[in-house]
Amino acid sequence: MSDIDVVIEARRTPGPLLGALDIGGTKIAGGVVDPQGNLLYQVQWPTPARGSSLEMLEAVYRVIDLLAQHPLWPSVRAVGIGSAGPVNTEGGTVSPVNIPSWRCFPLRTEVAAHSAVRDLPVVLGGDAVAMTAAEHWRGAARPYRNALCLVVSTGVGAGLVIDGRLHTGPSGNAGHLGHMSIDFAGRPCPCGSRGCLEGLASGTAIARTAAEAGWQPTGGDASATGVAAAALAGDPVALYAFDRAAQALAAGIAATAALVEIEAAVIGGGVARSGEILFAPLRQHLASYATLPFTTGTVLVPAQLGTDAGLVGAAALARHALSSSARLLGT
Repeated sequence: MSDIDVVIEARRTPGPLLGALDIGGTKIAGGVVDPQGNLLYQVQWPTPARGSSLEMLEAVYRVIDLLAQHPLWPSVRAVGIGSAGPVNTEGGTVSPVNIPSWRCFPLRTEVAAHSAVRDLPVVLGGDAVAMTAAEHWRGAARPYRNALCLVVSTGVGAGLVIDGRLHTGPSGNAGHLGHMSIDFAGRPCPCGSRGCLEGLASGTAIARTAAEAGWQPTGGDASATGVAAAALAGDPVALYAFDRAAQALAAGIAATAALVEIEAAVIGGGVARSGEILFAPLRQHLASYATLPFTTGTVLVPAQLGTDAGLVGAAALARHALSSSARLLGT
C-alpha cells in the first residue's frame, strides 16, 4: 500500500478511534482500533525485559511514536493499555513478574504524559483481562453472559465476564487463575506461593514436565512447541506432559465454575494453538472435576482472536471513555 493509499484509507475510516498498547515480556505492540473492534493498524517493538525502568519506558514511547506517525492517529480519542501483571488499576501501576525493573511502576501516568497521548483518557488493565474484554466484545465469549477466559502461554492468565460485564475487581486482578494453588505441596512459585496453576499448566511448565520425565527433543526445540510436535507424533512422554497440564487447567476451571457459575471457558494463548493435544484431555479431565449439576454444562471454547486479542482487548478497556471523550472534543 502506498502512502497515498494510507491517507485515503484514513480519511474514509469513521472516527473517533481507539489507541491500544499491549505490553508483554517479549514485545510491546501498539495499534489503532475502530469502534467496532477492527484492528486498523499495528506496530511492535522488542521488550527490554531485563533493562532498566527507563529503558522499558523508552520502548513504550517508541511504540507510541510509531503510532503517532500514522495518518489515523489524529482520530484517536482514548487509549487502552493491557499489561503483563499484576496491575493496580486504581493507582495506574504495574508490577509485571517478567519485567523486574517495573515494580509499582506508574505506567498510566507515564503514557498519559507522552505528547501524542496528552489530554486523551488512558485506561489500564491486565493483559489477560484485556484478552477477556476482546473475546467478549468480538470473539468466542460473545454468546455468553458468564465466562472465564484464559491465556495459556509462557504463563497462565485469566479474566472473568459476570452477568454480561467484564469483572475486574477493585485492583483489576479478578480472575487471576494462574496463581490459584492447585497442588498444595507443589513447586514454589515466583509469586511467593506454591503449587500454582501457572507452574503446572503454562508452556514453560509443560516443557519442564516433559524434560523431568525424560523427554529428549529430536529437532532441538525443547519448548512447549517442541513438546506439542512430539505429542502430535504420539510420543508418550510428551502426551503425558500435556495431560498433566490439562488436568491442572481442568481443576482450575471447575473450581471457578463452582464459585461463580460460568457457562464457558474460552482458552487462548500459544499453548491452546496445539489444538486437540490440549483440548482432548482437557475435556476429559473437566468432566471428572466439574460434577455438580450447575457446573456440568460448562463448555470449553477455543479463543477466536489469536494474536490480535491483546490490542483489541486494550482498546475494549478504553471503550467506555470513547463517547465522553468524543463529546468533549466535539467529534
